[in-house]
Amino acid sequence: MPLTLPVQRVLTLEAARVALAASEATAIQNGWKVVIAVVDSGGHLVAAIRLDGTQTSSVDTALGKARAAVAFKRPTRVIEDMVNGPRPAFATVPGAGAAFALLQGGLPVEVEGQVIGGIGVSGVKASDDEIVAGAGVQALLAALG
Repeated sequence: MPLTLPVQRVLTLEAARVALAASEATAIQNGWKVVIAVVDSGGHLVAAIRLDGTQTSSVDTALGKARAAVAFKRPTRVIEDMVNGPRPAFATVPGAGAAFALLQGGLPVEVEGQVIGGIGVSGVKASDDEIVAGAGVQALLAALG
């Protein structure tokens, strides 16, 4: 019997640019100064932007949120809720201190049941960060049809 390997979709730079453009437009429309980071399924940076005037600390935070969304395959809001609520020990997950930001504002990008990447946003109120990330996810999914 021949071996069959699964097909893994890849988040391309072109796809990341679609997400970035939509997220950036949402941030600008609302007057929000943010950093937007898009990572692939391994949590590696594909593309990022820092809007003028955004604090530099948001660069690493946005990237950490995107990486956490991919690693845990869920919105980072869910992870933050666990840490702040019934599961504070979740903050001790290996790697959580360096690579991940367990804060609202990161969303996984899922296509046909596969997480192909993530978008992390930092710079404004956490719920607004998530709105910006969501605009990117929705634009990318719409572009894929």
